[in-house]
Amino acid sequence: MTKVTLQPAERLDDLLTHELKIIQSEEVFSFSMDAVLLARFPKVPARGRILDLCTGNGVIPLLLTTRTEADIDGVEIQPRLADMAKRSVAYNALTERVHIIQGDLKSFVPEGSRPYYDLITVNPPYMPLTAGDIKENEHIAMARHELGCTLEDVLHTCARLTRTGGRVAMVHRASRLVDIMSLMRHYRIEPKRIRFVHPKEGAEANMVLIEGIRDGKPDVRLLPPLIVYNNNNEYCKELMDIYYGEQSELGNK
Repeated sequence: MTKVTLQPAERLDDLLTHELKIIQSEEVFSFSMDAVLLARFPKVPARGRILDLCTGNGVIPLLLTTRTEADIDGVEIQPRLADMAKRSVAYNALTERVHIIQGDLKSFVPEGSRPYYDLITVNPPYMPLTAGDIKENEHIAMARHELGCTLEDVLHTCARLTRTGGRVAMVHRASRLVDIMSLMRHYRIEPKRIRFVHPKEGAEANMVLIEGIRDGKPDVRLLPPLIVYNNNNEYCKELMDIYYGEQSELGNK
């Protein structure tokens, strides 16, 4: 581990797997279950290049390092979150593999001679601006609401930066699935795998994990649902295995 300086109101949290730790603060948006699920959902190349859009404090790139030897870029528009992500990467001695870029995904252009990625992951803002008044602080509002980018901006960028045959994986609200699939097809990302996440048995899905292939052929698989809480109001075994590093990917083959 590399020594890093924590800023006021920051803390160092344990990611519960591979001795990874992450810098967080109550003053900005912290990662939650959706980010962990996304990091464990897609089919990941053993090597190559991965891009995480809306990377926040860098949790998804950090978790992806446990599944692949690929180089990973993370793009975050908020300077404070990007700085936290960079310091978390440095703390975990991953600077040779994980690169955090502070910038706008809409204008992002990767460095080097290879302009395309093998996999893009994204946990975008869920709420359109028509969803109501925005009362959170600026950091949390940017993470939750489509202030810096819309769903279409995200999928346009994914299509622009994914190689033919490359994958795009997203976690979002289940209620926006039609929008997601419509825009994916518009930008030539063919939906291939979908898994709904339900808080408990008998409840409606509140999240959806979706993976598409750039210029893929139509053929979508609806995977078994993930039920978060069991009858004892505890995380299901699959989630516990994911959180504590017993399982590196969701059981969704």
